[in-house]
Order: sequence, then structure tokens, then C-alpha cells
Amino acid sequence: MEAYEFYWLDPKGGYQIIGVLPERRKNSARVTQESIMRRGKNIFGNDFDTKDIFFIQVTIDEKTVRIFRPVPITITQRDV
Repeated sequence: MEAYEFYWLDPKGGYQIIGVLPERRKNSARVTQESIMRRGKNIFGNDFDTKDIFFIQVTIDEKTVRIFRPVPITITQRDV
């Protein structure tokens, strides 16, 4: 199952995970970066400054519930 881990850029430095949202849409043509961010901002945006929120796409094994992240997991300020 595809999912998105949402992170918040902590002003004190570093990143904190704020939640994981599974992808439930069957039509992959409807999945865009903008639609993913809009969904994340709707759910997590009330408690955080939305310009400091970003996501990475992950895969969750439905049998083991393990999360597989892209390799390497490097997030820079420029990527945000």
C-alpha cells in the first residue's frame, strides 16, 4: 500500500513526523503533489505552519505493516 509520511520543519532544527496518510484513490491520474499536500494541510495544517510541512512517499507492507522508505532518505531545506 502506498502512503505519505508528513513531516514538520521544527524551527529549533530538525524534522518531526506528524502523521502518515494512506493513499486510497484507485485512479492514479488523480494523484498529484498538490492533491497530496492539500490533503495533508487539511488534516495536519491547523496545528502547524503549512509552509513548514512536507511529505515523502513510502510503501507499507500490508502483511507485516513495515514501512519502506526511498533510499537514501535525504531531505534538505531546498527540497522543502
